[in-house]
Amino acid sequence: MKEIQYEDFKIESPFREFSRKFLKKKSAVISLAFLVFLLILVVFQPTPYDISAIDYDNILCEPNSDHLFGTDEYGRDVLSRIITGTRISLSVAIIAVTIGAIIGSILGIIAGYYGGLLESLIMRSCDVLFSFPGLLLAIGIVAIIGPGLTNVVIAISIYGIPTFTRIIRSSTLSIKELLYIEASKSIGVSDMRLLFKHIFPGTLPSLIVSYTMRMGTAIISAASLSFLGFGASPKNPDWGAMLSTGRDYIGVAPHMLFYPGLMIFLTVLAFNLLGDGLRDTLDPKLD
Repeated sequence: MKEIQYEDFKIESPFREFSRKFLKKKSAVISLAFLVFLLILVVFQPTPYDISAIDYDNILCEPNSDHLFGTDEYGRDVLSRIITGTRISLSVAIIAVTIGAIIGSILGIIAGYYGGLLESLIMRSCDVLFSFPGLLLAIGIVAIIGPGLTNVVIAISIYGIPTFTRIIRSSTLSIKELLYIEASKSIGVSDMRLLFKHIFPGTLPSLIVSYTMRMGTAIISAASLSFLGFGASPKNPDWGAMLSTGRDYIGVAPHMLFYPGLMIFLTVLAFNLLGDGLRDTLDPKLD
């Protein structure tokens, strides 16, 4: 007969369980490492050259030992500008998605918990926003309120709200029917405490996954708006603005397009793979 060990009854902590499952997702772990590396660049910005330093002796220089990513039409180091552009692109995406997540989560919890006319009003408003393609809606908003990175953040936030609202509402509808919620209601727990102490924590897995996946969309949207001239000016080293400038030199200096495009591709891919890994880890039905 097999001897029963104490370890057979040992309960694994939620964090250890999450870590064990997440580390099995190799692509998600690599993506997380890449994103951590980008965040280090954002914080420290170890640029090898001044991003605005003009060097007329090295205009449109191809990648070499002195300039690993080459130089642009003013002799400025492309690598230094991409590193600085990482801060701009990630900052815009993080701020915009966070604002959309906060507002969307509040609206989603209220709609899912109270229902009725309030839910219909909120969800029909979301349907109106969903009827527009995301980028087209962002262009329309920026065209109305004016170009600039601040307005880009506002535009991306607005069209991100309905996505979070619908996801959080769906989670709230499931959680509010659970037994412990009914028990809390029966002993007179206030609605505010129920919403933000008991229901909201249950929506966090869906919120975290949606937030991560939305980051990739926000980066593409911000780059697209800058590329079209609605976001950062060409003087600022935003990835989209760098692409917009580089298209004029695609025949003589393709590196001006290649490296900003590569950074957008890798960053969006990393957020999507990380989101997939988090979804598989946090969803017990996929275990």
